[in-house]
Amino acid sequence: MNLEFSIEETVKTRYSTRTYTDQPITAETIEKINDYINTLSNPFSIKVNFKLLEANKSAGSEKLGTYGVIKGSNNYIGATVENSELALEALGYEFEKLILYLTSLGLGTCWLGGTFNRSSFKNAFEVKENEIFPAISPFGYPSSKKRIADSLVRMVAKSDHRKSWNELFYNKKFSDSLAFADADAYAFPLEMIRLAPSASNKQPWRVVKDGTTYHFYEFQAKGYSTSFGYDIQKVDLGIAACHFHLAALEKDLKGEFKKLHTPILELPEQTEYIFSWVSE
Repeated sequence: MNLEFSIEETVKTRYSTRTYTDQPITAETIEKINDYINTLSNPFSIKVNFKLLEANKSAGSEKLGTYGVIKGSNNYIGATVENSELALEALGYEFEKLILYLTSLGLGTCWLGGTFNRSSFKNAFEVKENEIFPAISPFGYPSSKKRIADSLVRMVAKSDHRKSWNELFYNKKFSDSLAFADADAYAFPLEMIRLAPSASNKQPWRVVKDGTTYHFYEFQAKGYSTSFGYDIQKVDLGIAACHFHLAALEKDLKGEFKKLHTPILELPEQTEYIFSWVSE
């Protein structure tokens, strides 16, 4: 399968852009983005809806706010999905693939889950009653001038720090860490997960290698999702699945995601089985 961009290069290029220039995005680029959105799908066969918003052309745009986290962006993408099993994971998968595509076009983005005026954006994006609206992202051209606020946000979230392999990946059981060498061909997809973005950089994914199958688990941060009314870390699991899947496709590793009967393992506290990658 041909990919539109190099997964490794794009993952390593992408960063959370919080300050943008006033350079307008051309109609041609917007058309490219909309065309790409129309090609998106996810391994869980769940419909995810996207909408682009140009803030200065939106009714009530003066109420749209990101609490000072974002500066200079006039363009936003929002995603919604009807509530169902694996819905948030499906949204995370598709939204992250879109963000990587925007990165490949030279555009900056920033996942926002809690730091935006949800009610105002909800109205602007015309979110329906039966839909979950977990995240938006500004997009535009990154400014070379960084604000003090940018550095503070990155420092608080520890954005430049990623957990090590032995904290994230395991071999058959959670008491045995998976060595990089023992992951064989899947070392690259797993490393792409390790570099993935997540809400507050909590990196909630845990993956257990079981022969040629990889079981994905969520390590739930205590009390983290209670203010949202849904588990926002499940979006992060979708982001992890996207990085893993695109990396596997790039290396021609065949398989599919499946929700299996919960693998019999002694689970650490706050850990929940989500889905598995089953190799062909």
